[in-house]
This record gives sequence, C-alpha cells and structure tokens, in this order.
Amino acid sequence: MKKPFLSALALVASLLLAGCGPAAATPQPGTAASATQGSAADATAGTPLSGAPAAEILDTLTVKGKAAGTGFDRNKQFGNGWKDPDGNKCDARNDTLRRDLTAKKYKDGSTCQVATGKLADPYTGTAIKFTVGAGAVDIDHVVALKNVWVSGGQKLTADQRVAIANDPLNLLAVDSGTNRSKGDRNAAEWLPPNKAYRCDYVARQITVKDKYALSVTAAEKSAMATVLAGCPGQRAAGTAAATGTTANGALPLVSPGAYCSPSGAAGVGEDNGQRYTCTTSATDDRNRWRQ
Repeated sequence: MKKPFLSALALVASLLLAGCGPAAATPQPGTAASATQGSAADATAGTPLSGAPAAEILDTLTVKGKAAGTGFDRNKQFGNGWKDPDGNKCDARNDTLRRDLTAKKYKDGSTCQVATGKLADPYTGTAIKFTVGAGAVDIDHVVALKNVWVSGGQKLTADQRVAIANDPLNLLAVDSGTNRSKGDRNAAEWLPPNKAYRCDYVARQITVKDKYALSVTAAEKSAMATVLAGCPGQRAAGTAAATGTTANGALPLVSPGAYCSPSGAAGVGEDNGQRYTCTTSATDDRNRWRQ
C-alpha cells in the first residue's frame, strides 16, 4: 500500500519542482523579434528575422515621443569599445569591414584586421577606397545608440545594450563624412543621400527596433511609411537579399566591361562609382557590365 502513496508524492513533488525552476525568458514585444528573440544571448546572434514586409512590422512598433537623453554615455551604457559577439576572435568592427568590403588585404597575414579594401558605399552610392587609419570609412550604427537610448534603450538590460551596439544587423561600413552628418538622428530627421538605398535603410532600422522592442516617434513612423510606400515589397532586414546585392544591401563593386551574370544585375564601377548593368548590347550578345 505504501508504493502507490509514495508514487503519488513523487509525482506531486516533480510538478512542484518543475514550476519552481528558472523562468523562461520573456520574448520582447514585436512581430519578427518575438518569434526569434527572448534573451540577450539571442540578441547577439544577428540572425535573420521574419520575412514579413517591413511596413507590416512598422505598424506593430510602439509609437511614443523620445525619452529624455539624460544619462546617455556610450561607453558606460553600451560597452567600452567593440566586442566579439560571435566569439570568432574578431571584433564587431573588423567583422563588419570583412563583410562589407571587397578586394580586401589584411594586416600582417591576419584574417581579422583589414588593412585595405574597397567599399560600395550604400549611403552615397559611390565607391570608396579603404585604408586602415585613413578615416574614409566609419562603422555606422544604423539605429544610432543615442536614438536607442531615447526610444526604449533605458529599459534594456546592460547585456542587451552591448548586444545592439555590436549586432551585425545594426552595423554598416559607410562613408565617414555622411555618417557623421547623420549623427543620432532618426528617419524623420535624416535619410541617406542615395535614394536607391532608402528602402533598405528604413527596413533595417525597423527590423532593429522590432528586435530590441524600441519605439518610433509619430514623425519617424510617418517618414518610414512614406519611404516604404515607394517599395511595397520591401522585406525585413536579414532576409534574402535581392539578386546582385552585397551583404550590406549595397550594390557590389564591378569592373566595367567585364563579363557578368545574371542578366539584369546591377553594380557600381569600382573606379568611378557609376552604376552599371549586366547586359548585352546591339553588337555583343554576351553579358558585360555596361552603362
């Protein structure tokens, strides 16, 4: 008679213990992020988010005014210097350069520290030669860290703030002068001069804000919606890129006149920054990069 009684006690105990374990991480609000992120560890991964249209995700973001910027300190609130979120022994800055530059050469045989390369700059649509220390290229936080701070970042944990400061989803190699003209302004206050990149830029901001449960101002949402109205098929950042684009969403650098594929792909001339199309001509039925 004791065995059933003991079995019942064991069952009750196991149920109680199951309810007393560590609580599961609460998913952040949002559509794409809530399906993929529930902890700071997830936030560091920079994994692709939902393929939902960017306009649909925008409609789920909280709309509210900016919080006071008091207390903002880049190093104290978002980590001092670049981190290595993926543990590959290469910090987020150099990972971004490795991802976004072409024709790369590395320092002293390193596979991490880029010494020289070429950038198809998404913000200006031009080609830029990168040399370490020259200052021509910055790593931009697409959602500026000061903007993170005033749109909900004060409620994030310290780990989550470090994550967004080093998340590849929120980082782009860009022209330094254009980046500095942007400062910490949101989409209602600043958009890339390269109009062809504005849809990708706004979609990336929306995806980052969704992932980290950040808000948008009414003016910011209106500006984003206006941009997306011109590209109704625009998907959330981190999803499959359009044919012929690089990892940062910008057009790839190409050699004018060189053979290419597929037909119709677009590129930027590596020496002159002009736009080229992979196509045939009236006298040549082979695909080459042509203006």
